[in-house]
Amino acid sequence: MDEGLQREPERLRRVAIDPLSRVEGHGKVTLLLDAANRVRQARLHIVEFRGFEAFIVGRPYWEVPVMVQRLCGICPVSHHLAASKALDAALGIGALPRTAQLVRRLMHYGQILQSHALHFYYLAAPDLLFGFDAEPARRNVLALAAAHPEVARRGVLLRRFGQEIIRVSAGKRVHGTGSVPGGVNRCPTPAERDALAAELPQVLDWCEEAVDLIERMRGADPLLHERFGRVETGMLSLVAPDGALELYDGRLRHRDAEGRIGFDGVDPARYLELIDEAVKPWSYMKFPYLRAFGEDAGWYRVGPLARVQNCERIATPRAEARRRAFVAGGMLHHGALATHHARMIEMLHAAEVIGALLADEALVGGALTAPLAAARPGEGVGVIEAPRGTLIHHYRIGEDDLVRWCNLIVSTTHNNQAMHEAVRAVADEYFDGRALDEGLLNRIEVAIRAFDPCLSCATHALGAMPLEVVLAGADGRTRERLRRDGDGHIVRAGGRAAAAADVAAPAEPGADARSRR
Repeated sequence: MDEGLQREPERLRRVAIDPLSRVEGHGKVTLLLDAANRVRQARLHIVEFRGFEAFIVGRPYWEVPVMVQRLCGICPVSHHLAASKALDAALGIGALPRTAQLVRRLMHYGQILQSHALHFYYLAAPDLLFGFDAEPARRNVLALAAAHPEVARRGVLLRRFGQEIIRVSAGKRVHGTGSVPGGVNRCPTPAERDALAAELPQVLDWCEEAVDLIERMRGADPLLHERFGRVETGMLSLVAPDGALELYDGRLRHRDAEGRIGFDGVDPARYLELIDEAVKPWSYMKFPYLRAFGEDAGWYRVGPLARVQNCERIATPRAEARRRAFVAGGMLHHGALATHHARMIEMLHAAEVIGALLADEALVGGALTAPLAAARPGEGVGVIEAPRGTLIHHYRIGEDDLVRWCNLIVSTTHNNQAMHEAVRAVADEYFDGRALDEGLLNRIEVAIRAFDPCLSCATHALGAMPLEVVLAGADGRTRERLRRDGDGHIVRAGGRAAAAADVAAPAEPGADARSRR
Protein backbone atom coordinates (compact mmCIF):
# COMPACT_ATOMS: atom_id res chain seq x y z
CA MET A 1 0.00 0.00 0.00
CA ASP A 2 1.24 3.50 -0.84
CA GLU A 3 2.98 5.30 2.03
CA GLY A 4 0.74 8.33 1.51
CA LEU A 5 -2.34 6.20 1.94
CA GLN A 6 -0.98 4.77 5.18
CA ARG A 7 -0.71 8.33 6.49
CA GLU A 8 -4.21 9.22 5.29
CA PRO A 9 -6.38 6.13 5.87
CA GLU A 10 -9.55 8.17 5.56
CA ARG A 11 -8.93 8.23 1.82
CA LEU A 12 -9.46 4.46 1.62
CA ARG A 13 -12.55 2.35 1.22
CA ARG A 14 -12.58 -1.37 1.93
CA VAL A 15 -14.57 -4.02 0.04
CA ALA A 16 -14.81 -7.47 1.62
CA ILE A 17 -15.96 -10.72 -0.02
CA ASP A 18 -16.62 -13.15 2.79
CA PRO A 19 -16.80 -16.12 2.40
CA LEU A 20 -15.63 -17.31 -1.03
CA SER A 21 -17.84 -19.88 -2.74
CA ARG A 22 -17.18 -22.95 -4.88
CA VAL A 23 -13.70 -23.38 -3.47
CA GLU A 24 -12.47 -25.99 -1.02
CA GLY A 25 -12.42 -24.45 2.43
CA HIS A 26 -13.06 -20.99 3.76
CA GLY A 27 -11.46 -17.69 2.84
CA LYS A 28 -12.31 -14.09 2.12
CA VAL A 29 -11.04 -11.26 -0.06
CA THR A 30 -10.54 -7.60 0.88
CA LEU A 31 -9.80 -4.73 -1.50
CA LEU A 32 -8.59 -1.30 -0.42
CA LEU A 33 -9.64 1.46 -2.83
CA ASP A 34 -8.64 5.11 -3.02
CA ALA A 35 -10.93 8.04 -3.79
CA ALA A 36 -10.63 7.34 -7.53
CA ASN A 37 -11.57 3.67 -6.98
CA ARG A 38 -8.07 2.49 -7.88
CA VAL A 39 -7.13 -0.73 -6.11
CA ARG A 40 -4.31 -0.04 -3.65
CA GLN A 41 -4.32 -3.45 -2.01
CA ALA A 42 -5.83 -6.87 -2.72
CA ARG A 43 -5.65 -9.62 -0.14
CA LEU A 44 -6.87 -13.19 0.01
CA HIS A 45 -7.33 -14.09 3.68
CA ILE A 46 -7.25 -17.72 4.78
CA VAL A 47 -9.12 -17.68 8.04
CA GLU A 48 -8.72 -21.28 9.16
CA PHE A 49 -5.86 -22.83 11.09
CA ARG A 50 -5.18 -26.55 10.57
CA GLY A 51 -1.97 -27.31 12.49
CA PHE A 52 -1.04 -30.59 10.80
CA GLU A 53 2.66 -29.83 10.95
CA ALA A 54 2.41 -29.68 14.74
CA PHE A 55 0.14 -32.55 15.68
CA ILE A 56 1.85 -35.07 13.40
CA VAL A 57 4.91 -34.69 15.60
CA GLY A 58 5.07 -37.50 18.13
CA ARG A 59 3.08 -39.98 16.04
CA PRO A 60 4.57 -43.26 14.75
CA TYR A 61 5.77 -42.79 11.19
CA TRP A 62 3.55 -45.56 9.80
CA GLU A 63 0.44 -43.62 10.82
CA VAL A 64 1.41 -40.53 8.82
CA PRO A 65 0.30 -41.52 5.27
CA VAL A 66 -3.20 -42.12 6.60
CA MET A 67 -3.31 -39.10 8.91
CA VAL A 68 -2.22 -36.48 6.40
CA GLN A 69 -5.01 -37.45 4.00
CA ARG A 70 -7.34 -35.60 6.34
CA LEU A 71 -5.84 -32.37 5.03
CA CYS A 72 -8.24 -32.73 2.11
CA GLY A 73 -11.34 -34.71 1.18
CA ILE A 74 -10.84 -34.03 -2.53
CA CYS A 75 -7.15 -34.86 -3.08
CA PRO A 76 -6.30 -37.16 -0.15
CA VAL A 77 -4.39 -39.49 -2.48
CA SER A 78 -1.82 -36.76 -3.17
CA HIS A 79 -1.00 -36.35 0.53
CA HIS A 80 -1.13 -40.12 1.02
CA LEU A 81 1.49 -40.67 -1.69
CA ALA A 82 3.70 -37.66 -0.91
CA ALA A 83 3.96 -38.84 2.71
CA SER A 84 4.71 -42.40 1.61
CA LYS A 85 7.48 -41.19 -0.73
CA ALA A 86 9.00 -39.06 2.03
CA LEU A 87 8.97 -41.96 4.47
CA ASP A 88 10.49 -44.31 1.86
CA ALA A 89 13.47 -41.93 1.82
CA ALA A 90 13.56 -41.52 5.61
CA LEU A 91 13.69 -45.31 6.00
CA GLY A 92 16.48 -45.65 3.45
CA ILE A 93 14.30 -47.63 1.04
CA GLY A 94 15.50 -47.36 -2.54
CA ALA A 95 13.58 -48.65 -5.54
CA LEU A 96 10.19 -50.15 -4.81
CA PRO A 97 9.06 -53.45 -6.37
CA ARG A 98 7.59 -52.91 -9.84
CA THR A 99 4.06 -53.84 -8.75
CA ALA A 100 4.18 -51.31 -5.93
CA GLN A 101 5.37 -48.61 -8.33
CA LEU A 102 2.57 -49.37 -10.78
CA VAL A 103 -0.12 -49.42 -8.10
CA ARG A 104 1.01 -46.09 -6.65
CA ARG A 105 1.06 -44.51 -10.10
CA LEU A 106 -2.39 -45.90 -10.90
CA MET A 107 -3.71 -44.44 -7.65
CA HIS A 108 -2.11 -41.08 -8.46
CA TYR A 109 -3.36 -40.77 -12.03
CA GLY A 110 -6.84 -41.85 -10.96
CA GLN A 111 -6.69 -38.97 -8.48
CA ILE A 112 -5.60 -36.52 -11.18
CA LEU A 113 -8.43 -37.59 -13.47
CA GLN A 114 -11.21 -37.44 -10.89
CA SER A 115 -10.07 -34.14 -9.37
CA HIS A 116 -9.72 -32.39 -12.74
CA ALA A 117 -13.14 -33.66 -13.80
CA LEU A 118 -14.68 -32.47 -10.54
CA HIS A 119 -13.22 -28.99 -10.81
CA PHE A 120 -13.98 -28.40 -14.48
CA TYR A 121 -17.50 -29.79 -14.67
CA TYR A 122 -18.81 -29.01 -11.18
CA LEU A 123 -17.05 -25.76 -10.27
CA ALA A 124 -15.78 -23.99 -13.40
CA ALA A 125 -18.11 -24.99 -16.26
CA PRO A 126 -21.18 -23.11 -14.92
CA ASP A 127 -19.26 -19.82 -15.11
CA LEU A 128 -17.75 -20.62 -18.49
CA LEU A 129 -20.95 -21.84 -20.15
CA PHE A 130 -23.49 -19.45 -18.64
CA GLY A 131 -21.26 -16.39 -18.30
CA PHE A 132 -19.99 -14.44 -15.31
CA ASP A 133 -23.13 -12.28 -15.20
CA ALA A 134 -25.64 -15.14 -15.36
CA GLU A 135 -28.17 -15.36 -12.58
CA PRO A 136 -26.52 -16.91 -9.50
CA ALA A 137 -29.17 -19.64 -9.40
CA ARG A 138 -27.89 -20.93 -12.77
CA ARG A 139 -24.21 -21.04 -11.94
CA ASN A 140 -24.11 -24.52 -10.42
CA VAL A 141 -23.90 -28.11 -11.55
CA LEU A 142 -27.66 -28.72 -11.24
CA ALA A 143 -28.44 -25.94 -13.70
CA LEU A 144 -25.63 -27.25 -15.90
CA ALA A 145 -27.29 -30.67 -15.93
CA ALA A 146 -30.59 -29.11 -16.99
CA ALA A 147 -29.12 -26.96 -19.77
CA HIS A 148 -26.28 -29.23 -20.95
CA PRO A 149 -27.20 -32.76 -19.80
CA GLU A 150 -24.51 -34.55 -21.83
CA VAL A 151 -21.77 -32.25 -20.55
CA ALA A 152 -22.86 -32.79 -16.94
CA ARG A 153 -23.22 -36.53 -17.48
CA ARG A 154 -19.67 -36.81 -18.83
CA GLY A 155 -18.38 -34.93 -15.81
CA VAL A 156 -20.13 -37.25 -13.38
CA LEU A 157 -18.99 -40.42 -15.17
CA LEU A 158 -15.39 -39.27 -15.57
CA ARG A 159 -15.17 -38.54 -11.87
CA ARG A 160 -16.78 -41.91 -11.08
CA PHE A 161 -14.15 -43.69 -13.19
CA GLY A 162 -11.34 -41.89 -11.38
CA GLN A 163 -12.85 -42.74 -8.01
CA GLU A 164 -13.11 -46.39 -9.02
CA ILE A 165 -9.42 -46.37 -9.95
CA ILE A 166 -8.68 -45.06 -6.45
CA ARG A 167 -10.91 -47.69 -4.84
CA VAL A 168 -9.17 -50.66 -6.45
CA SER A 169 -5.69 -49.31 -5.74
CA ALA A 170 -6.14 -47.65 -2.33
CA GLY A 171 -8.96 -49.73 -0.83
CA LYS A 172 -11.51 -46.89 -0.60
CA ARG A 173 -12.62 -44.03 -2.82
CA VAL A 174 -11.80 -41.47 -0.11
CA HIS A 175 -9.07 -41.79 2.52
CA GLY A 176 -7.81 -45.20 1.44
CA THR A 177 -4.92 -47.03 3.06
CA GLY A 178 -3.25 -48.64 0.04
CA SER A 179 0.12 -46.88 0.13
CA VAL A 180 2.46 -47.66 3.02
CA PRO A 181 6.10 -46.75 3.70
CA GLY A 182 8.08 -49.04 1.46
CA GLY A 183 5.33 -49.92 -1.00
CA VAL A 184 1.63 -50.78 -1.04
CA ASN A 185 -0.59 -53.23 0.82
CA ARG A 186 -2.79 -54.30 -2.08
CA CYS A 187 -3.01 -54.45 -5.85
CA PRO A 188 -6.01 -54.74 -8.18
CA THR A 189 -7.37 -58.16 -8.98
CA PRO A 190 -7.42 -59.27 -12.62
CA ALA A 191 -11.20 -58.86 -12.62
CA GLU A 192 -10.95 -55.31 -11.30
CA ARG A 193 -8.26 -54.51 -13.87
CA ASP A 194 -10.34 -55.92 -16.73
CA ALA A 195 -13.46 -54.01 -15.68
CA LEU A 196 -11.57 -50.73 -15.68
CA ALA A 197 -9.86 -51.49 -18.99
CA ALA A 198 -13.25 -52.13 -20.60
CA GLU A 199 -14.35 -48.58 -19.74
CA LEU A 200 -11.16 -46.90 -20.90
CA PRO A 201 -12.00 -46.32 -24.62
CA GLN A 202 -15.11 -44.34 -23.65
CA VAL A 203 -13.19 -42.44 -20.95
CA LEU A 204 -10.53 -41.44 -23.47
CA ASP A 205 -13.17 -40.15 -25.87
CA TRP A 206 -14.82 -38.13 -23.09
CA CYS A 207 -11.48 -36.61 -22.13
CA GLU A 208 -10.90 -35.61 -25.76
CA GLU A 209 -14.37 -34.05 -25.82
CA ALA A 210 -13.50 -32.09 -22.66
CA VAL A 211 -10.49 -30.58 -24.43
CA ASP A 212 -12.71 -29.85 -27.43
CA LEU A 213 -15.18 -28.06 -25.16
CA ILE A 214 -12.63 -25.75 -23.54
CA GLU A 215 -11.06 -25.05 -26.93
CA ARG A 216 -14.46 -23.91 -28.24
CA MET A 217 -14.94 -21.72 -25.17
CA ARG A 218 -11.54 -20.09 -25.67
CA GLY A 219 -12.15 -19.70 -29.39
CA ALA A 220 -15.44 -17.88 -28.75
CA ASP A 221 -13.68 -15.16 -26.73
CA PRO A 222 -9.88 -15.53 -26.91
CA LEU A 223 -9.19 -12.08 -25.49
CA LEU A 224 -11.13 -12.87 -22.30
CA HIS A 225 -9.23 -16.11 -21.80
CA GLU A 226 -5.87 -14.40 -22.27
CA ARG A 227 -6.55 -11.22 -20.31
CA PHE A 228 -8.90 -12.15 -17.46
CA GLY A 229 -6.94 -12.48 -14.21
CA ARG A 230 -3.67 -12.33 -16.14
CA VAL A 231 -0.66 -12.78 -13.87
CA GLU A 232 2.75 -12.89 -15.51
CA THR A 233 4.86 -15.01 -13.24
CA GLY A 234 7.39 -17.81 -13.23
CA MET A 235 6.43 -21.47 -13.12
CA LEU A 236 7.62 -24.34 -10.94
CA SER A 237 6.99 -28.05 -11.45
CA LEU A 238 8.50 -31.49 -11.63
CA VAL A 239 9.64 -32.74 -15.03
CA ALA A 240 11.04 -36.08 -16.18
CA PRO A 241 14.79 -36.37 -16.89
CA ASP A 242 14.10 -35.78 -20.59
CA GLY A 243 11.93 -32.73 -19.85
CA ALA A 244 8.60 -34.52 -20.34
CA LEU A 245 5.54 -33.85 -18.17
CA GLU A 246 5.87 -35.95 -15.01
CA LEU A 247 3.23 -35.95 -12.30
CA TYR A 248 4.45 -38.66 -9.92
CA ASP A 249 8.24 -38.29 -9.80
CA GLY A 250 10.96 -36.19 -11.37
CA ARG A 251 13.22 -33.17 -10.88
CA LEU A 252 12.35 -29.55 -10.16
CA ARG A 253 12.36 -27.02 -12.99
CA HIS A 254 11.70 -23.28 -12.87
CA ARG A 255 10.86 -21.19 -15.90
CA ASP A 256 10.45 -17.41 -15.70
CA ALA A 257 7.51 -15.38 -17.03
CA GLU A 258 9.21 -14.99 -20.42
CA GLY A 259 9.88 -18.71 -20.75
CA ARG A 260 13.57 -18.78 -19.83
CA ILE A 261 14.64 -21.71 -17.65
CA GLY A 262 15.92 -20.52 -14.28
CA PHE A 263 17.00 -23.87 -12.87
CA ASP A 264 16.50 -27.45 -13.98
CA GLY A 265 17.19 -30.98 -12.84
CA VAL A 266 17.19 -30.10 -9.14
CA ASP A 267 16.68 -32.98 -6.71
CA PRO A 268 13.38 -32.25 -4.89
CA ALA A 269 15.07 -33.17 -1.61
CA ARG A 270 16.98 -29.86 -1.96
CA TYR A 271 13.79 -27.75 -2.00
CA LEU A 272 14.83 -25.84 1.13
CA GLU A 273 17.85 -24.48 -0.75
CA LEU A 274 15.46 -23.00 -3.32
CA ILE A 275 12.32 -22.01 -1.46
CA ASP A 276 11.66 -19.89 1.59
CA GLU A 277 8.31 -18.88 3.06
CA ALA A 278 7.14 -15.50 4.27
CA VAL A 279 4.28 -15.07 6.75
CA LYS A 280 1.77 -12.25 7.01
CA PRO A 281 -0.25 -11.22 10.06
CA TRP A 282 -3.54 -11.28 8.13
CA SER A 283 -3.54 -14.87 6.78
CA TYR A 284 -2.82 -18.36 8.06
CA MET A 285 -1.40 -19.35 4.66
CA LYS A 286 2.30 -18.77 4.09
CA PHE A 287 3.84 -17.08 1.03
CA PRO A 288 6.56 -19.19 -0.63
CA TYR A 289 9.17 -17.56 -2.83
CA LEU A 290 12.44 -18.50 -4.52
CA ARG A 291 15.39 -17.45 -2.37
CA ALA A 292 17.43 -16.40 -5.40
CA PHE A 293 14.90 -13.69 -6.32
CA GLY A 294 13.78 -12.54 -2.87
CA GLU A 295 10.33 -12.21 -1.36
CA ASP A 296 9.10 -9.39 -3.61
CA ALA A 297 10.08 -10.92 -6.96
CA GLY A 298 10.47 -14.63 -6.21
CA TRP A 299 6.85 -15.78 -6.16
CA TYR A 300 5.69 -18.22 -8.84
CA ARG A 301 2.84 -20.40 -10.09
CA VAL A 302 2.33 -24.16 -9.81
CA GLY A 303 -0.39 -26.41 -11.20
CA PRO A 304 -1.69 -27.38 -14.65
CA LEU A 305 -0.90 -24.09 -16.41
CA ALA A 306 2.66 -24.17 -15.08
CA ARG A 307 3.22 -27.87 -15.78
CA VAL A 308 1.92 -27.95 -19.35
CA GLN A 309 4.09 -24.96 -20.29
CA ASN A 310 7.13 -25.93 -18.21
CA CYS A 311 7.61 -29.33 -19.85
CA GLU A 312 9.15 -30.00 -23.26
CA ARG A 313 6.60 -32.61 -24.26
CA ILE A 314 3.95 -35.02 -22.99
CA ALA A 315 4.80 -38.69 -23.36
CA THR A 316 1.27 -39.79 -24.36
CA PRO A 317 0.22 -39.08 -27.96
CA ARG A 318 -3.27 -37.63 -27.58
CA ALA A 319 -2.31 -35.20 -24.83
CA GLU A 320 0.89 -34.23 -26.65
CA ALA A 321 -1.07 -33.27 -29.76
CA ARG A 322 -3.31 -31.05 -27.62
CA ARG A 323 -0.33 -29.55 -25.80
CA ARG A 324 1.30 -28.57 -29.09
CA ALA A 325 -1.87 -26.80 -30.19
CA PHE A 326 -2.08 -25.05 -26.81
CA VAL A 327 1.48 -23.67 -26.91
CA ALA A 328 1.52 -22.94 -30.66
CA GLY A 329 2.79 -19.44 -31.33
CA GLY A 330 5.52 -19.55 -28.73
CA MET A 331 3.94 -17.11 -26.27
CA LEU A 332 3.27 -18.26 -22.72
CA HIS A 333 -0.31 -18.16 -21.47
CA HIS A 334 -0.73 -16.25 -18.21
CA GLY A 335 -4.50 -15.67 -18.08
CA ALA A 336 -6.34 -17.37 -15.23
CA LEU A 337 -8.85 -19.03 -17.55
CA ALA A 338 -6.07 -20.69 -19.58
CA THR A 339 -5.60 -22.95 -16.55
CA HIS A 340 -8.82 -24.76 -17.45
CA HIS A 341 -7.43 -25.62 -20.89
CA ALA A 342 -4.21 -26.99 -19.39
CA ARG A 343 -6.22 -28.91 -16.79
CA MET A 344 -8.20 -30.74 -19.47
CA ILE A 345 -5.00 -31.63 -21.37
CA GLU A 346 -3.70 -33.18 -18.15
CA MET A 347 -6.94 -35.08 -17.63
CA LEU A 348 -6.55 -36.60 -21.10
CA HIS A 349 -2.92 -37.47 -20.30
CA ALA A 350 -4.00 -39.14 -17.04
CA ALA A 351 -6.48 -41.34 -18.92
CA GLU A 352 -3.77 -42.38 -21.38
CA VAL A 353 -1.34 -43.23 -18.56
CA ILE A 354 -4.04 -45.23 -16.79
CA GLY A 355 -4.50 -47.25 -19.98
CA ALA A 356 -0.79 -48.10 -20.09
CA LEU A 357 -0.75 -49.06 -16.41
CA LEU A 358 -3.79 -51.33 -16.78
CA ALA A 359 -2.08 -53.10 -19.70
CA ASP A 360 0.98 -54.00 -17.59
CA GLU A 361 0.60 -57.53 -16.17
CA ALA A 362 2.84 -56.66 -13.21
CA LEU A 363 0.02 -54.46 -11.90
CA VAL A 364 -1.95 -57.48 -10.69
CA GLY A 365 0.84 -59.63 -9.29
CA GLY A 366 4.26 -59.31 -7.69
CA ALA A 367 5.96 -58.13 -4.52
CA LEU A 368 4.14 -55.26 -2.81
CA THR A 369 6.79 -53.93 -0.40
CA ALA A 370 10.54 -53.46 -0.32
CA PRO A 371 12.58 -54.85 2.60
CA LEU A 372 13.61 -52.40 5.30
CA ALA A 373 17.12 -51.03 5.00
CA ALA A 374 19.76 -51.99 7.53
CA ALA A 375 20.42 -48.31 8.24
CA ARG A 376 18.04 -45.44 7.74
CA PRO A 377 18.74 -41.72 7.27
CA GLY A 378 15.83 -40.71 9.51
CA GLU A 379 14.88 -37.84 7.19
CA GLY A 380 13.04 -37.82 3.89
CA VAL A 381 11.35 -35.53 1.37
CA GLY A 382 8.47 -36.62 -0.84
CA VAL A 383 7.41 -34.42 -3.76
CA ILE A 384 4.53 -35.13 -6.09
CA GLU A 385 2.47 -33.15 -8.57
CA ALA A 386 -0.98 -33.01 -6.96
CA PRO A 387 -3.92 -31.90 -9.14
CA ARG A 388 -3.39 -28.31 -7.95
CA GLY A 389 0.40 -28.29 -8.24
CA THR A 390 3.66 -29.25 -6.60
CA LEU A 391 3.18 -30.83 -3.15
CA ILE A 392 6.06 -31.19 -0.68
CA HIS A 393 6.15 -33.42 2.41
CA HIS A 394 9.26 -33.46 4.62
CA TYR A 395 9.68 -35.57 7.77
CA ARG A 396 12.33 -36.40 10.34
CA ILE A 397 11.85 -39.53 12.44
CA GLY A 398 13.71 -40.66 15.53
CA GLU A 399 15.15 -44.02 16.47
CA ASP A 400 11.95 -44.65 18.42
CA ASP A 401 9.99 -44.46 15.11
CA LEU A 402 8.21 -41.26 16.14
CA VAL A 403 8.00 -38.19 13.93
CA ARG A 404 10.30 -35.48 15.28
CA TRP A 405 9.63 -32.71 12.75
CA CYS A 406 7.39 -32.05 9.78
CA ASN A 407 7.17 -29.45 7.02
CA LEU A 408 4.43 -29.36 4.39
CA ILE A 409 4.14 -26.97 1.44
CA VAL A 410 0.86 -27.68 -0.31
CA SER A 411 0.03 -26.67 -3.86
CA THR A 412 -2.30 -23.82 -2.97
CA THR A 413 0.35 -22.32 -0.70
CA HIS A 414 2.76 -22.12 -3.63
CA ASN A 415 0.07 -20.21 -5.54
CA ASN A 416 -0.74 -17.81 -2.71
CA GLN A 417 0.82 -14.66 -4.14
CA ALA A 418 -0.26 -15.51 -7.68
CA MET A 419 -3.87 -15.71 -6.48
CA HIS A 420 -3.51 -12.33 -4.79
CA GLU A 421 -2.21 -10.84 -8.03
CA ALA A 422 -5.07 -12.38 -10.01
CA VAL A 423 -7.60 -10.81 -7.63
CA ARG A 424 -5.95 -7.45 -8.07
CA ALA A 425 -5.87 -7.80 -11.88
CA VAL A 426 -9.60 -8.50 -11.98
CA ALA A 427 -10.41 -5.72 -9.53
CA ASP A 428 -8.31 -3.22 -11.51
CA GLU A 429 -10.18 -4.08 -14.69
CA TYR A 430 -13.75 -4.43 -13.48
CA PHE A 431 -14.11 -2.22 -10.40
CA ASP A 432 -14.59 1.16 -12.05
CA GLY A 433 -16.73 3.02 -9.52
CA ARG A 434 -20.00 1.37 -10.40
CA ALA A 435 -22.29 0.13 -7.69
CA LEU A 436 -21.40 -3.16 -6.09
CA ASP A 437 -23.18 -6.03 -7.79
CA GLU A 438 -23.10 -9.80 -7.85
CA GLY A 439 -21.31 -9.86 -11.20
CA LEU A 440 -18.26 -8.10 -9.77
CA LEU A 441 -18.30 -10.40 -6.78
CA ASN A 442 -18.40 -13.44 -9.03
CA ARG A 443 -15.56 -12.23 -11.27
CA ILE A 444 -13.23 -12.05 -8.31
CA GLU A 445 -14.24 -15.54 -7.28
CA VAL A 446 -13.78 -16.84 -10.83
CA ALA A 447 -10.16 -15.64 -10.80
CA ILE A 448 -9.46 -17.45 -7.53
CA ARG A 449 -11.44 -20.51 -8.56
CA ALA A 450 -9.30 -20.98 -11.69
CA PHE A 451 -6.42 -22.00 -9.42
CA ASP A 452 -8.69 -24.69 -7.92
CA PRO A 453 -7.52 -23.67 -4.45
CA CYS A 454 -7.73 -26.18 -1.63
CA LEU A 455 -8.17 -23.84 1.32
CA SER A 456 -9.28 -26.65 3.59
CA CYS A 457 -11.00 -29.97 2.92
CA ALA A 458 -14.53 -29.00 1.87
CA THR A 459 -15.96 -28.34 -1.58
CA HIS A 460 -19.08 -26.25 -2.06
CA ALA A 461 -20.26 -27.60 -5.39
CA LEU A 462 -24.04 -27.50 -5.17
CA GLY A 463 -26.28 -24.47 -4.96
CA ALA A 464 -25.30 -20.93 -4.00
CA MET A 465 -23.15 -20.48 -0.94
CA PRO A 466 -24.24 -17.58 1.29
CA LEU A 467 -21.94 -14.67 0.51
CA GLU A 468 -21.66 -11.09 1.64
CA VAL A 469 -19.77 -8.08 0.25
CA VAL A 470 -19.32 -5.08 2.55
CA LEU A 471 -18.17 -1.62 1.50
CA ALA A 472 -16.73 0.10 4.55
CA GLY A 473 -14.90 3.29 5.33
CA ALA A 474 -11.54 3.37 7.03
CA ASP A 475 -13.35 4.19 10.28
CA GLY A 476 -14.99 0.76 10.18
CA ARG A 477 -18.49 2.03 9.47
CA THR A 478 -20.43 0.12 6.85
CA ARG A 479 -21.37 2.20 3.81
CA GLU A 480 -23.06 -0.48 1.74
CA ARG A 481 -23.76 -4.19 2.01
CA LEU A 482 -24.66 -6.77 -0.62
CA ARG A 483 -25.76 -10.19 0.61
CA ARG A 484 -26.48 -13.39 -1.30
CA ASP A 485 -28.59 -15.91 0.62
CA GLY A 486 -28.28 -19.67 0.27
CA ASP A 487 -31.21 -19.70 -2.16
CA GLY A 488 -29.45 -17.20 -4.42
CA HIS A 489 -31.60 -14.23 -3.33
CA ILE A 490 -29.71 -10.91 -3.40
CA VAL A 491 -30.35 -8.29 -0.70
CA ARG A 492 -28.83 -4.80 -0.70
CA ALA A 493 -28.68 -2.80 2.53
CA GLY A 494 -27.37 0.63 3.55
CA GLY A 495 -24.88 1.24 6.28
CA ARG A 496 -27.49 1.87 9.00
CA ALA A 497 -28.85 -1.67 8.53
CA ALA A 498 -25.53 -3.24 9.52
CA ALA A 499 -23.32 -2.90 12.55
CA ALA A 500 -19.82 -1.60 11.99
CA ALA A 501 -18.54 -4.38 14.26
CA ASP A 502 -19.46 -6.87 11.53
CA VAL A 503 -16.54 -5.60 9.44
CA ALA A 504 -13.24 -7.05 10.59
CA ALA A 505 -10.54 -4.43 11.07
CA PRO A 506 -7.18 -4.89 9.35
CA ALA A 507 -4.41 -6.34 11.47
CA GLU A 508 -2.18 -3.89 13.27
CA PRO A 509 1.06 -3.16 11.36
CA GLY A 510 3.12 -4.54 14.19
CA ALA A 511 1.20 -7.78 14.64
CA ASP A 512 3.41 -10.79 15.24
CA ALA A 513 3.31 -12.95 12.10
CA ARG A 514 5.19 -15.84 13.68
CA SER A 515 2.10 -16.99 15.55
CA ARG A 516 0.50 -17.80 12.20
CA ARG A 517 2.96 -20.48 11.18
